[in-house]
Amino acid sequence: MTALFALATSLLWGLADFGGGVLTRRAPALTVVVVSQTVAAAVLGAIVVATGGWSEAGPRLWFAVAAGLVGPVAMICFYQALARGPMGVVSPLASLSVAVPIGVGLVLGERPGLMQVAGAAVAVGGVVLAGGPQRTGAPVQRQTIVLTLVAALGFGAVFALIAEASTTVTGLFLALFVQRLTNVAAGGTALYVSVKRGAPALPEGRFPWDALPALAFVGLADVSANGTYSVAAQHGPVTVAAVLASLYPVVTALAARGFLRERLRGVQAAGAGLALLGTLLLATG
Repeated sequence: MTALFALATSLLWGLADFGGGVLTRRAPALTVVVVSQTVAAAVLGAIVVATGGWSEAGPRLWFAVAAGLVGPVAMICFYQALARGPMGVVSPLASLSVAVPIGVGLVLGERPGLMQVAGAAVAVGGVVLAGGPQRTGAPVQRQTIVLTLVAALGFGAVFALIAEASTTVTGLFLALFVQRLTNVAAGGTALYVSVKRGAPALPEGRFPWDALPALAFVGLADVSANGTYSVAAQHGPVTVAAVLASLYPVVTALAARGFLRERLRGVQAAGAGLALLGTLLLATG
C-alpha cells in the first residue's frame, strides 16, 4: 500500500508541476498558485462539511498550518530559481527535498533493509539525472543555488509535516483543508505585496477564464498528492514513501515529452530508467 500511494503521489505532483509550469507562461506564478489553491480549498471545504471532518480538530492541525505556510515560500523560491538559472541545474537540486523526510524517518527509528537502501540510492540518482544536469554554459549564480536549496528544504518539510497532520481519513480531509486555507492566505498576501510593488496580477489585465479548468486541475492534483503521500507515510516506512513520492520530476519530464513534444536527452532517459529500477527495488524490498 505504501508503494502504491507513494507512486500515485509522484504521478499527481508531476502532472501538477507540469500544468503549473505551462500556466505560468500565461499568468504570473503567484496568481497561478493562489487561484489553484483557492479552488482546492473550496472543494475540500465541501468534503469536510459532508464528512463531518470538523470533529477531528485537534493539536495535529498545527502541522497542517505549518505545511501551509512553508509550501508557498518553497514554491515562490522555486519559481524564482527557475527564472534566474537553468532548469537543468535547478530541477535536480530541488529533488534533494527527499532528504528531509528520509532524515525524519531515520531519527524516528526507521531502519530500511539493504534492498530498500539500494533502491533509494538508485531512484534518487535517477531523479537527479532525469532533470538533465547541465554541465556546460555560464556559471550559475550563488543566489540561484540558495533559492533552489531553500525550495528543496521547504518541499521536504511539507512532506514531513503533512504526514503528521492527521491519523484518520476524515482528519486528513480537515488537515488538507486547513493547509490549503493557509496556502491561500500566505500566497494571497505575497500577491498583494507584489501588486503594490507594481507587478501585474493578471495577464493583460483580465482573468484567463479559459484556463480555469487547468488551474482547478493543478490545485486538485496538488492537494490529492498531499493526501496520498500522507496515507503512504502512515502505512509504511517514511523513507520508502518519500523516495517513491520524489519521482515526480520524471513524470513532469515525460508529460513535457508527450504533450509539448520536448525531446529527452540521453541522460534524462537514463535517469528515468534508473528511477523506475529504483522503484522496483523499493517495492520488492
